[in-house]
Amino acid sequence: MLKKTAIAATAISLSALSLSACGSDSDSGSGSGSGDDSITMGFAQVGAESGWRTANTKSIQDTAEQEGIELKFTDAQGKQENQIQAIRSYIQQKVDVIAFSPVVETGWDAVLQEAKAANIPVILTDRAVDSEDTSLYETFLGSDFVLEGEKAGQWLVDNAADADTNGDGAINVVQLEGTTGAAPALDRAEGFATVIETEPTIEVVATQTGDFTRDGGKQVMESFLQSEDGIDVVYAHNDDMGLGAIEAIEAAGMTPGEDVKIITVDAVKDGMTALSEGKINFIVECNPLLGPQLMDLAKQVVAGEEVEPRVVTEETTFTQEQAKEALPTREY
Repeated sequence: MLKKTAIAATAISLSALSLSACGSDSDSGSGSGSGDDSITMGFAQVGAESGWRTANTKSIQDTAEQEGIELKFTDAQGKQENQIQAIRSYIQQKVDVIAFSPVVETGWDAVLQEAKAANIPVILTDRAVDSEDTSLYETFLGSDFVLEGEKAGQWLVDNAADADTNGDGAINVVQLEGTTGAAPALDRAEGFATVIETEPTIEVVATQTGDFTRDGGKQVMESFLQSEDGIDVVYAHNDDMGLGAIEAIEAAGMTPGEDVKIITVDAVKDGMTALSEGKINFIVECNPLLGPQLMDLAKQVVAGEEVEPRVVTEETTFTQEQAKEALPTREY
């Protein structure tokens, strides 16, 4: 786990986007204090590190506009200190509700306590926080990352014979991890490890973060190909890193999907296209289209209604044939 990131003492320039809204700001009452039923949401996004995140952002922005919710949007550019500053800004602006996808799990208690003291409800999206005080947020909307890792591991266990591309009886796996300390990185690794323990021929021989980016996945895979002999399988915590690994494998004169099996998580269009072409072997879906559910939850918590503390999105998995069938109508 990461140590708590120090909060920057100087102002950090943040990119912001406000979508069309109904109602105006004032200082009366709680939240944005508007005199009608309009809602103002402050949303602090992780960044734009992947195709998944881009689709997630678009879903949130589009749905807010459709629902007449004023969205104050911040791109934290992958930095926790930027998110903390954005949340404090939203508190000062007296928004009605704050939502964010935490860069990492730890280090949020102080700023969340500030939001609670200001009587502004907080919704976690996509990623959780590691806090013992669950009263600091209303609910967590997102995927079960441990289950995603388990699904990836189960496919490998079920296809162990085919995954032994070197024919030596051992299945050597390299793991491209997400951002260090991020919930999906921790949980997808945990779920995967738990399941592959049941198959003694499978071993993770190297693991390193690629920060959920395509360039990161490519660079780490290039390093693995130089340092590790007999790689059979790549397990990437998202499609973008898997796509980067494909570039590195092809540059090394090998065939991705055949010489090296590839398992990824997300199921965005680029990943699904690679799966349909046989360059990726299996994808576990992680649905980024959280906008509708998020806006529904926002309306409920602002109205003072009770919501479930954990809202899990419904997701599936894809093989090559299933990807071919799904691609023509894929929304992201």
